[in-house]
Amino acid sequence: METTAGTWTPYEITSDTIGTDLTGWLTGQGQDALSRLLAERKAVVFRGFGVTPETIEPVLDQVVPHRLPYVHGNSPRTKVSRNLYTSTEYPQEFTISLHNEMSYARRWPSRLVFFCQIAPACGGATPVLDGELWLESLDDEIREAFAGGVRYVQNLHDGFGFGKSWMDTFETGDRAEVERFLEGTGSEWEWGPEGIRIIQRRPSTVRHPVTGAEVWFNQADQFHPAGLGDRTAAELYDILEPDEFPQHATFDDGSPIPDAYIKQIQTRALELAVDVPWRPGDLMLIDNVLVAHGRRPFDGARRVLVAMSD
Repeated sequence: METTAGTWTPYEITSDTIGTDLTGWLTGQGQDALSRLLAERKAVVFRGFGVTPETIEPVLDQVVPHRLPYVHGNSPRTKVSRNLYTSTEYPQEFTISLHNEMSYARRWPSRLVFFCQIAPACGGATPVLDGELWLESLDDEIREAFAGGVRYVQNLHDGFGFGKSWMDTFETGDRAEVERFLEGTGSEWEWGPEGIRIIQRRPSTVRHPVTGAEVWFNQADQFHPAGLGDRTAAELYDILEPDEFPQHATFDDGSPIPDAYIKQIQTRALELAVDVPWRPGDLMLIDNVLVAHGRRPFDGARRVLVAMSD
């Protein structure tokens, strides 16, 4: 696995190098060593260990020991078991752009692990990207424009409307529980006749707590209409104002982000990303701050599960 820039690739560990007992090896390494490995390598791919849905739990207990629920997540997923979810359920003919999981939120998972249960017949790789490289690849004009941060808007409906409902997003039907979650996050919110409107202001870059690396770390392009493609964006503009979209992004002060900025952010990321192909039983562990991820289009069945940890 190589980038065209030749700067970074995920680290691969196979059963040929450490033996077939992945759980035993992970346990023997310990959490401190695994954290150091991940901070150094940024993403680690495990291949050839024959992991199955029936044997994955002890592996997950090692690589994501404090598994988190996908509360306040913005992509459609299905919960499979204890805080183990399907990867984003988005039509297979489309690319999912590069992003760091829940970078729009006050708190985000520090680790993600992907597990391939069913590999697609063609395509379906998970592109990953060094966040430092992504930041460096953007024009100075864009980096300077985003220096003040990003304003995210979510309009979560009551069960009828575009996008996810607030019940699916927060995994509850209790409004009070939603408010308890949002308290202390710096969010603004307002309940209306059709659901809840949430506004969050977040930085566009962050520094990794261990390495100190500054990385591009926001989802402005995924919240912005221009990130949806011209046809989908045009259809939304025909029926809704931007701040009424299921999700929307502006600069921190509320001023609009130019479409050209969004297109450069997405294009540069996809050009520089390293594609990680899947075989059944493969796993990939990533540092969610240092590395962004996405999905390439595919043919045939594909089932990749994901779990998150703080």
